[in-house]
Amino acid sequence: MGFLSPAVVARTTPLAPVEVPMLPLAAMASQTAQDAPFHPEIRSRDSSQTPPPVVSGQQLSSINEAKSLVDLSALLIDEKTAQIGRSASSSPVPHLAESDTASVSTRASSFYYDDSEDSESTTSNRSTSAISKRPLPVRTLSPSPPPPLSSISKRPLPIAADTFTAAVPPRLPLQWEFSGLTIWIELEEFDCDLSRCIAYMSHKHGVELIPRSHMTAIYGMDHLDAEEARHRLRTRAREALPGGRWPKFRPPIGIVQDVAVAGNPGQVCSIAWAQLTLASGPDHEIALDALYDVFYGGSSSSSSSSEPELATRKKAERHRPWTPHNSFAYDNPEGTVLTTAGAFEAVAQHPTLLTEERDVAAISLWDTNGKMGDWRCLERITF
Repeated sequence: MGFLSPAVVARTTPLAPVEVPMLPLAAMASQTAQDAPFHPEIRSRDSSQTPPPVVSGQQLSSINEAKSLVDLSALLIDEKTAQIGRSASSSPVPHLAESDTASVSTRASSFYYDDSEDSESTTSNRSTSAISKRPLPVRTLSPSPPPPLSSISKRPLPIAADTFTAAVPPRLPLQWEFSGLTIWIELEEFDCDLSRCIAYMSHKHGVELIPRSHMTAIYGMDHLDAEEARHRLRTRAREALPGGRWPKFRPPIGIVQDVAVAGNPGQVCSIAWAQLTLASGPDHEIALDALYDVFYGGSSSSSSSSEPELATRKKAERHRPWTPHNSFAYDNPEGTVLTTAGAFEAVAQHPTLLTEERDVAAISLWDTNGKMGDWRCLERITF
């Protein structure tokens, strides 16, 4: 929009000279007044000043007879430029700064965005070329460590406020009773994208918050007590891995939303979930076998021959090739609110989920006896 005066906005389409009467009072009628340059007087809005003189009918008549043509087309903005200005000012740029808080919470409810970079008052005055040549901000991604346990719901999510409505009421927590001790693989994150995706699903659909982003390596160990499992993770896991660390993972190869019911072929629990599916290679198979040797093999203080046999049997029984997957939502299977469309929408909010290779940031031991709300982290080693 082009501003013609402090109080009047003139706009015409198509652009053409506009007839505008000059208003220098009765002196305008004389030839001398017409030839002299006109300098408009700027008056204050203070009501205490003398109001402008009233123009009589006779004076108006003389003014109309002496009206001049003034071409205002140079002051107008054409329709195309105005449309570009409106488009540029209507797309807020999300603010990607993180919160440093590590408070424990069970709900994700903080959303914000920042559109201070572009406003209508500034973009409307830019020319078409200035808008098209404006450089876009470039931010270099760098890995970030996983957030503290159970703190992801307090991290502000970089999502426009109008992306979706306020948080829905929480659903019934996951009711399936899990068992045993479990080993998780925790991936590095970029701007906490994995954790924020979990928080997004919890806020959007009301599902219970997963305590930490993870991929399950070994589930349901019941042959070790917690203290022995912690000792083995601390003292043997790192040394057992080739090169002392887990191999890097390529970007995900799929997004899956599904429902499992215990008793169906290959299904050991009743749960609905959404996940990122990753690829496994020979190096990942070797690393997983090494973990099986650590947790199912003999202990350093045991001479029992049954433990190495257990490790051999468990490695033979595990699914090959391993299908690593990082779940970002769990729900009860009955009347689940999880859908394929909802899973794609959540991932679309965090594009780095599908574009970045990831190192393994940590391997952790969890007590997964009971419902998800009962899970506890017992030990963690980081890389």
